[in-house]
Amino acid sequence: MGTVGKIPENISLLHALDSIGETIIIADRDYNVQWMNSSAANLLSDVVPLFGISDVNELIGMNMGRFHQRPEHQKIIMDQLEGSHRARITIKDRFVADIVITSIKDNEDKIQGYVVMLMDVTTKAEEDNEKEKLLNALSVPIIKIWEKTIALTLIGIFNKDRADRVIASVLEECVKNKIQYVLVDLSGLYEFEYETKHELQKLNDSLNLIGSKCILVGITPELAMAAGDMSRNILTFKNAYSGLKHIIHLSNIK
Repeated sequence: MGTVGKIPENISLLHALDSIGETIIIADRDYNVQWMNSSAANLLSDVVPLFGISDVNELIGMNMGRFHQRPEHQKIIMDQLEGSHRARITIKDRFVADIVITSIKDNEDKIQGYVVMLMDVTTKAEEDNEKEKLLNALSVPIIKIWEKTIALTLIGIFNKDRADRVIASVLEECVKNKIQYVLVDLSGLYEFEYETKHELQKLNDSLNLIGSKCILVGITPELAMAAGDMSRNILTFKNAYSGLKHIIHLSNIK
């Protein structure tokens, strides 16, 4: 669908863009910066010195590839751009932002330029602090459910950052309280990618080294398919009941 309505004659398009409040940059089809609104000028005044540029006005006419670690990769993305491209970027390890690039097309659907928006700009330190808060919020409670047996439920994602915290906490608990079995419930995971498999394998191997046993439960058919070639030495069960029943059986044998 095209535009609807008509802009009043007494309203300038440039003034409208400037009043939006977001960081807006307009580049030509060769990716050269042609215009930016006041929000962009104010923000980039703090950013351009990181690139050896003293004045934000020097950006006008400058190619955007100047600020990309891999200009050739940027060109491929821009040349193939159909609608919008969005990515999370880090600027010189000092700022973090969402960049949204949208092509400007003429009546013949040919690209004539680009609108670049920098959104949710924050400092790297603030971003890292928010990640730290999130990881702490996602920390996994460890519950003792049977003699020398603990359980934990993984919810959301299980990536390296989170896995490192979980593994450290679980190993400490196992050594401190002579835990033999660790029951890990996977039913709350949103996704099960290669990284998840790798981190679960690392958890299992770490527990084996200290003489504890890792038991995975909450294995749905979807998770089973995604897990695929996970090591056969990891015990898996459909639900926590079955896993605990197996642990009790092993305890009685001993």
